[in-house]
Amino acid sequence: MASVVPVAYLNSNTSLSTPEWLNKGDNAWQMVAATLVGLQSVPGLVILYGSIVKKKWAVNSAFMALYAFAAVLICWVTWAYNMSFGPQLLPFWGKAGVALGQNFLIQQATLPASAVYNSDGTLETAMVAPYYPMATMVYFQYVFAAITLILLAGSLLGRMNFRAWMVFVPLWLTFSYTVGAFSLWGGGFLFQWGVMDYSGGYVIHLSSGIAGFTAAYWVGPRLTKDRERFPPNNVLLMLAGAGLLWMGWAGFNGGDPYTANTDSSLAVLNTNICAATSLLVWTVLDVLVFKKPSVIGAVQGMITGLVCITPGAGLVQGWAAIVMGVLSGSIPWFTMMVIHKRWSLLQKVDDTLGVFHTHAVAGTLGGLLTGIFAEPVLCSMYLPVTNSRGAIYGGTGGFQVLKQFLGALFIIGWNLVVTSIICLVIRLVIPLRMSEDQLLIGDDAVHGEEAYALWGDGEKFDSSRHGWYKDAIHSTTLEMATGVTQVV
Repeated sequence: MASVVPVAYLNSNTSLSTPEWLNKGDNAWQMVAATLVGLQSVPGLVILYGSIVKKKWAVNSAFMALYAFAAVLICWVTWAYNMSFGPQLLPFWGKAGVALGQNFLIQQATLPASAVYNSDGTLETAMVAPYYPMATMVYFQYVFAAITLILLAGSLLGRMNFRAWMVFVPLWLTFSYTVGAFSLWGGGFLFQWGVMDYSGGYVIHLSSGIAGFTAAYWVGPRLTKDRERFPPNNVLLMLAGAGLLWMGWAGFNGGDPYTANTDSSLAVLNTNICAATSLLVWTVLDVLVFKKPSVIGAVQGMITGLVCITPGAGLVQGWAAIVMGVLSGSIPWFTMMVIHKRWSLLQKVDDTLGVFHTHAVAGTLGGLLTGIFAEPVLCSMYLPVTNSRGAIYGGTGGFQVLKQFLGALFIIGWNLVVTSIICLVIRLVIPLRMSEDQLLIGDDAVHGEEAYALWGDGEKFDSSRHGWYKDAIHSTTLEMATGVTQVV
């Protein structure tokens, strides 16, 4: 009896579609992990941003996230991927190049600048070469780049000119994100030096927090009445977005070993442990200080926990994840609730969602704690620099904390300078901030659209603009009075 071969394997050119180097399990997990990260942005942060802001800014806030997600992809495959993960141009930058050709995308994925050499020139660690095609790697790294811009947008909600945002996204991706990604992940000088950033505590969170805060300074504040009163328009929908963000983090941290291995599993578990701990600590602090548990505060605590564990998710033990959760639920809480109110600079800059605290502070904290708690065996499973370890494990561990600190300083300094330059260049041709009329009205003035088919919130009914509504009310009233259906 002839064996039955599944249609998927009946291929006349198997050497191309299923080459010997391809591991289908790794490839499947990497694409799933990438899609989970993508879902954190769309619809996760689109929903979160659209619901956590005042009603009049719901459409604009969600659209800023949606636009960034689309714009980053085109820039990514056209030039930015290779600037982040391609051949080295400078110690902190890769060579720009297109990532669209068939021959490039179906070959085995490699990070050509990621080989590490000893001081005598001998090979210490071979370059990264996962068992799946380059197309998977390009897609996986794209969703990280996209979410970084979307997180940055959280500092600018409620007043940035959308046209300026359209220009800002490709410029910041090109001149800021690619530098951090190549330096820490693509084989650049921080990668070679052994700075630990498992999944983006520095590349994504610290950079988005610093860049968002810097851009918020140049864009300027929201209207005074918006700063004083900015209630979420839908708390339950906000929780739905937050839930997608939390669950999507399994792909965020679980995908970074570039394979479905034991370290990937540990990273996912540590991620959830730290997030849960941080949420609980933030909530307890809210109850102790403000006498009420805040669901918005709980979401902030969840985010700081997820951010804090990111640079060390697969490098620390479970008990360390709990310690990191305690600190990520308390230190960013203190900077946001206490220091922010007492420091004039933080008061002056209108960081709408507090991205500086939830991402820059938490990301830096996570990077430093990784330098303390990184376990040697776990480090050997992932890091290219041999004998890496955290401070508590002795040896070279004490020096690792210094590496983490200097790595953070580089990301902070680069983003402060480059983000400022980008904003100053853009405002030469496009105002960074919306007009006063747009700020007063919101979505309807900016996009001609509103999030809900409701009117209220203090606005006066305008029959010249909403005549259909008046006609509909009149028709319904007549129908109720006469029992005759009116055709409008």
